[in-house]
Amino acid sequence: MMNRIQARQMGIIAVGAGLLGALIYALMFNGTLAHLETISGIVPFDMRPFGYSPTEAATLLDALGEDGRAYYLSHQIPLDTLYPAMLAVTLTATICWLGQGLPNSNLVRAGVVLSIGSALFDYVENIGIIAMIWNWREVPDLLVYAASTATIAKSVLTTIVVLLTLLLGVIWARLRKSGFRPNP
Repeated sequence: MMNRIQARQMGIIAVGAGLLGALIYALMFNGTLAHLETISGIVPFDMRPFGYSPTEAATLLDALGEDGRAYYLSHQIPLDTLYPAMLAVTLTATICWLGQGLPNSNLVRAGVVLSIGSALFDYVENIGIIAMIWNWREVPDLLVYAASTATIAKSVLTTIVVLLTLLLGVIWARLRKSGFRPNP
């Protein structure tokens, strides 16, 4: 069980990491990813929750051109190296904070595992994108399928953990309304 100080610290961590993560996401969404889409005319890999085929990957890599591929590596990938960790810390801290004192902590454990899993798949996706850019013109289909699968897994896990966090928020609010206070 968390004491009040630990609970407060989890709340502070959740808010701080959440604000930093939101800033990074805004920079990616409105900056690097928007730029990549503008120069290629195609939605970047990171914004394809249902994945992509080898043909779609080749089309995007070709449409990016040399400068676009270099920009992906020098601007988008560094931001997307920070973002998964910030999202995982935000979700994990929020889940732990909302789950304090719950009679059954299985939802909290599941949320932490899903948060970490989502970040790991995002990193695998990034490694796949880097490898595809490095191997442009001769990108193995297996590499594209692996990167695409990581993209899909990241998207699914992120959706599930965000929904779980919202569910914990509803449970927490209902318990608080009924007068429940976690044990200090």
